[in-house]
Amino acid sequence: MQKKIVIVGGVAAGASAAARMRRMDEHAKIVMLERGDFISFANCGLPYYIGGVIAQRDSLFVQTPAAMKKRFALDIRTKNEVIAIDASAKTITIYDHNLGILYTEFYDYLLLCNGASPIIPELSGIDKQNVFLVRNIPDTDAIKEYVLRSSSQTAVIIGGGLIGLEMAEMIRHIGLNVHIVEASSQVLPPLDQEMAAYVHKELRNQGIDLHLQDKADSLLYDNDFVTHVQLASGKSISADLVILGIGVKPNSSIAREAGLRIGNLGGIEVDEFLRTSDPSIFAAGDVIQVKNLISGSDALFPLAGPANRQGWIAANNIVGPKMISYKGVQGTSIVKVFDQTAATTGLNEKTLKAMGIPYQAIHVHPNSSASYYPGAAQMTIKILFDPEDGRLLGAQIIGARGVDKRIDVFAAALRLKQNVFDIQEFELAYAPPYSSAKDPVNLAAYAAGNVVTKQVDLIHWDSISSYIDNNDAILIDARTAREYSLGSVPGAINIPVDELRSRYEELPKDKDLLVYCQVGLRSYIACRILSQLGFKVKNISGGYNLYTVINQY
Repeated sequence: MQKKIVIVGGVAAGASAAARMRRMDEHAKIVMLERGDFISFANCGLPYYIGGVIAQRDSLFVQTPAAMKKRFALDIRTKNEVIAIDASAKTITIYDHNLGILYTEFYDYLLLCNGASPIIPELSGIDKQNVFLVRNIPDTDAIKEYVLRSSSQTAVIIGGGLIGLEMAEMIRHIGLNVHIVEASSQVLPPLDQEMAAYVHKELRNQGIDLHLQDKADSLLYDNDFVTHVQLASGKSISADLVILGIGVKPNSSIAREAGLRIGNLGGIEVDEFLRTSDPSIFAAGDVIQVKNLISGSDALFPLAGPANRQGWIAANNIVGPKMISYKGVQGTSIVKVFDQTAATTGLNEKTLKAMGIPYQAIHVHPNSSASYYPGAAQMTIKILFDPEDGRLLGAQIIGARGVDKRIDVFAAALRLKQNVFDIQEFELAYAPPYSSAKDPVNLAAYAAGNVVTKQVDLIHWDSISSYIDNNDAILIDARTAREYSLGSVPGAINIPVDELRSRYEELPKDKDLLVYCQVGLRSYIACRILSQLGFKVKNISGGYNLYTVINQY
């Protein structure tokens, strides 16, 4: 018997599901309902079209309704909005914005891929003509048109997440002054504070004004246009346009009204096969709540990669011969921030602490390619791992080149539940233009392995003050005298690593020796020398490089 499947939503998850369904079942009747004008558009590319990096608007359309209908024999209806679900009758009520009519559609299976909506703060002036969202093609057209026809000089972006930073770069790219207002102490919440400091450095170096630990209190306006953003701190920022990038929330209200179970984070609750609490209704994409792969905790992760995968799995489970499980999300993301790239996968330190999961962290600063090859750029890698068995828990990378390659390796290792000793053995592609004989991924794993096997005792910059204040430790700078003279940590004693064997008698054995160098390699060597000479010694993760960024940005 022919199945009738109705898909609500036609962007990432919905379009992926529809194409997969047709490839698996030539006979099913597949209806795709999209409340907007467009399907299968590249919403991740919207900021780059606004900034002119993507020149042609048509490049944003992965598929058009006509082309997709022709290739996959689908019934695609744009500007058709589902307003109610009757699960017991297996019907949905739809409002056709083209004709201005309500009608009812029957289904055998319903797949909800209706996504998420931007969070809009309750601020006076939020409805003014120069306040914009960035979620779909009409939003993008509105911003681009406004910038082109106005004499805007300054933009205020509220929110320092992925979309906020992408918009900051693109608006700056077209010549405007840019302010970012972020309520927390850092941008990019998936990063830990010290890693976000590298992003703060890049933003400020590019002329972006950062307002951290502050939030928009009100929007001051004259007639139909906002003129200033008033912050909770009392500061007022002149604004020719305001862009909201606070985040999104699942469009789960229709599911809730239909009696489907909603998770504690507001997304539709699904089982491992992406079924809702009604066995005839599946859901995928930004609208659902999933499990974190590492912790097993509930999570919302509104990005295109997981949405496409979920749509593909849901399609298999509706029309395929065998059910496929969705194993969870691990939180892999990447963003270009001017000349730097920031990427993350797995859990961060903040989450591990909050959940009481034991962990250790290391920071390394390898080059993206062989140091002698032109164009080599230093990156900062942080990995988090189980201190007992070295199982990888998360990774974060900041750098100008090669970040995408390395985060993908860590993401794969994390998905396969591998430990740092497994990662040490990865045979990764090497040639001087692309890497070093020991790839940065391997180097990070070696550094972590030394901690697990207790070859070195590690300490982090945020733990040092208690040692120093109690006069329980001595800070040692293992760099050269010239490096030390150009800048050092207050109170540090300079003993270059190459002089340690002749000068170790200057050091006391009744105190901890906390050693740093520029990036952590020479201080590790110093720790190995001193520990074998009977000293209590700890290597400071990340070295002076990390110290300067933390304290300046």
